[in-house]
Amino acid sequence: MLPARLVATAALLGLLAWRTPDFDWDELVPEWTTATAAWLGLAAIFTAMAVLVSAWRWRQVLVAMGMHARLRRLVSHYFAGQFVSNVLPSTIGGDVVRVSRLSRDNNDPADSFASVVLERLTGWLVLPLITIAGFAVNPGLRELGATTAIALLIALGTLLGLGVVLVVADHERLLGRYAQREGWRRFIGAVHVGVQQLRNRPGAALSLLAVGMLYQLILVLAALAAAHALDLTDVGPTALLAFLPAVLVAQVAPISISGLGVREGAFVLFLAPLGVPAEQAVALGLVLYLLNLAVGLLGAPAFAVGGRMREAAA
Repeated sequence: MLPARLVATAALLGLLAWRTPDFDWDELVPEWTTATAAWLGLAAIFTAMAVLVSAWRWRQVLVAMGMHARLRRLVSHYFAGQFVSNVLPSTIGGDVVRVSRLSRDNNDPADSFASVVLERLTGWLVLPLITIAGFAVNPGLRELGATTAIALLIALGTLLGLGVVLVVADHERLLGRYAQREGWRRFIGAVHVGVQQLRNRPGAALSLLAVGMLYQLILVLAALAAAHALDLTDVGPTALLAFLPAVLVAQVAPISISGLGVREGAFVLFLAPLGVPAEQAVALGLVLYLLNLAVGLLGAPAFAVGGRMREAAA
């Protein structure tokens, strides 16, 4: 699949340029000033902070499931996963690394798998809420025709899809029947048990959603700082609240490498009605990709040595 995805990445980026006849590649690189460097540095800080908050969210899932792990250890696992996901040509490898290394810590592969699945699901549950909040705060964004409709459809579709997944996971006759099974089926059963534990602990579930909201808001701040670095004065915080979640959903489609081409095309679609030129919209997507790449590189030491370390969860 890797060669196919490399071809798809190049094709998507080429399509963006082809669909914009007057596309100026020189406009992708902003004028380098002290302010540009400062805004990019701030965006990088926010991007790294998002990883730390993600590890905190993961720990809250584990606590709700009756498992305990050191936050410091989870941060190491998360950075190692970011290195695999953002630097190496993989989309799910980062989660596999997290499951594998947490399993070594607690000798419980099934519950480790369930914790990563639930941590991901709770993160996705927040995205549609942020989009709806963005449109609620800024009524003008609701008047952008097809752009508004697409963003809302993505939000509602994501919310509906997650609702179906959670109902299936919680149902006794669906995933619940695997709770006492052995082999690979016990991993599915562990997700069912984890969902039930969260349902029976509404306080823990609400706290988990709050941390998930904080994580997504930090990503909005990172994108806002990156937009300032590119001098995108037409892109305000409410616009990013409304449209960034849709971009984040779109970019996980397993089409290209790290969402390249998909993310940039989504930014062109959502930001064009705000008066943002295609070049600057593409540049924003590429800057966010490079920020994730840079933060992912911070996980290289954790990836290299973390697998040799074994620490009992406490």
